[in-house]
Formats: sequence, structure tokens, C-alpha cells
Amino acid sequence: MDFSKLIENNRLLVQVKPNSKKTEVIGFDYTSKMLIVAVKAPAEDNKANIELVKFLSRQLKKQVRIKKGLTNKRKTLEIQ
Repeated sequence: MDFSKLIENNRLLVQVKPNSKKTEVIGFDYTSKMLIVAVKAPAEDNKANIELVKFLSRQLKKQVRIKKGLTNKRKTLEIQ
């Protein structure tokens, strides 16, 4: 999947599903323009956030950081 088309103003909206069997992109919500990502790590001690950032950084080959939503399943990521 070409993520570059989903990035607007260096921002990417993501909904995270922690405690999944594996880390992968599982879909896209067209109404909210949000990428849905399953993450193997649990949503405790920032583990799911760290895994999400590492996964998307590898996929995009760019630096990724969470701009908004550190304690929420819906996040705004900044792509540099």
C-alpha cells in the first residue's frame, strides 16, 4: 500500500488496534480518512506507541512521531 497518498501536510491519521496477532495495516476508514493499524504490543507502558512508530517508520522510510493522541487509539502522526 502506498502510504504517501494518505499523508496530508506531513500528517497521517491512524487508529491503533493493540494486542493483535501481528503488526500490520489492516484497513482504511474512508469517512474519517484514517489508516487502521494492528499492533502486536499491548497498550500499556507506551509499548503499542513505540511499535507503531517503528513499524510506520520502516514502511515509509521516514521519521515518524506521534503529534497527538499518546493515550488514545486515534492518533495524529507527524511524518518528517
